Amino acid sequence: MNPTDTLSSREEKKLFLFESAPISRAVLTLAIPTVLSSLVTVLYSLADTYFVGMLNDPIQNSAVTLASPVLLAFNAVNNLFGVGASSKMSRELGKKNYDAVRNSSALGFTFALLSSALFSLLYTLLRAPLLSLLGTESSTLAPTANYLKWTVTLGAVPSILNVVMAYLFRSEGAALHAGIGTMSGCLLNILLDPLFILPGGLNLGAAGAGLATFLSNCVACLYFLLLFFIKRKSTFVSLNPLRVRGNLRLMGSICAVGIPAAVQNLLNVTGMTVLNSFTSSYGPDAVAAMGISQKVNMVPVQIALGFSQGVMPLVGYSYASGNAGRFKKTILYAARIILSFMAVTTVFYFFGADLLSSLFMKNPTVVSYGARFLKGLCLAMPFLCTDFLGVGIFQACGLGRNALLFAVLRKVVLEIPALFLLNRLFPLYGLAYAQLCAEFVLAAVAVPVLVRLTARVKEGARSGQLVEKEK
Repeated sequence: MNPTDTLSSREEKKLFLFESAPISRAVLTLAIPTVLSSLVTVLYSLADTYFVGMLNDPIQNSAVTLASPVLLAFNAVNNLFGVGASSKMSRELGKKNYDAVRNSSALGFTFALLSSALFSLLYTLLRAPLLSLLGTESSTLAPTANYLKWTVTLGAVPSILNVVMAYLFRSEGAALHAGIGTMSGCLLNILLDPLFILPGGLNLGAAGAGLATFLSNCVACLYFLLLFFIKRKSTFVSLNPLRVRGNLRLMGSICAVGIPAAVQNLLNVTGMTVLNSFTSSYGPDAVAAMGISQKVNMVPVQIALGFSQGVMPLVGYSYASGNAGRFKKTILYAARIILSFMAVTTVFYFFGADLLSSLFMKNPTVVSYGARFLKGLCLAMPFLCTDFLGVGIFQACGLGRNALLFAVLRKVVLEIPALFLLNRLFPLYGLAYAQLCAEFVLAAVAVPVLVRLTARVKEGARSGQLVEKEK
């Protein structure tokens, strides 16, 4: 179908979610599948470590741990082309520029494909020095290399593409399909891990974990390709690389949002590295306790992140179409839902910190450390979800500079300096409160900025002028 033709009934039904559906229905339809896929992703990341840990072989377990920084780098590519392209698509949908929607999705997919292939090639060519940089020794070199062979050399392309395609389909309101695709790969990985890793199965150890991850990502990638083939006549998503030619000017808008999102991911990794570095000086019990508390805290954090990403398409569409009322109502409804959930979760985590910590380890010292760490970490939740929502709104509206500024403020200006200061004033236990200090300040900044943004959309709607200014 020519993008300039009258929309089909299926496409009109797709846009009903953005234009006419009740706010509660639209927000929950988009957010719930995204939240569920975020939660399954948490299980995905824990599955390899958990089943390899069942071998009680520190060498195999170390291989998965040593390889994790390389896999975390995938998220930078995912955010660059997934968040960047999906944001542009939602805004072009709001302006009813359907050709630009398809061109943006084609650019995101094509450059994600090229970048993931380049990632795989560079790792393979530089494998020896990179494995040394990761900290491998003679005993851990082979299992780490075998794990990365499956997850990076062979697995970088399907791993990155399935995440990016989920973003592309979510941008047009197909959050359920995006969630199913993501969850199918994650659940398959959890099922395959014990078969490939443990002695009762193929007994491949860390290599088996890598093989399970590779196959699971291939299945998720295949799901999205089949989904595109089935819906190719009704979807706004295009995977045609020929659309790249003549449309590279759109990359400026994609990168304006994607680059800050990628930088934000890299800064999060940096912040966690600094925190772990401080904690390690207090001994293995403190490190174990901080790891447990971070993993427990990650569940509501992923819910908040998934919710903020889920409402992005609706926010971006309303912003670009100048629908100030729907834009404001979407933000307020989303804020009420996620803040209420986080407030209840914070109370439960704070008073149940001892119980939650004891679920993972029975060592009294570790449980005591973990409970105190978790109390500090959970207090940041209400402010953290406010900041996630703010950054998600900036990304949805194409305000890349705002998103980048918030990412730098969060980690470089606020959280990392707070780690140094609080560790000096309150050794060890102060580390758990650095995020609270950073997120509180950032939330105080985010609220008035969002209020001004809403007023700007309202003013643009009244004057009939386009509110979007690409950053």
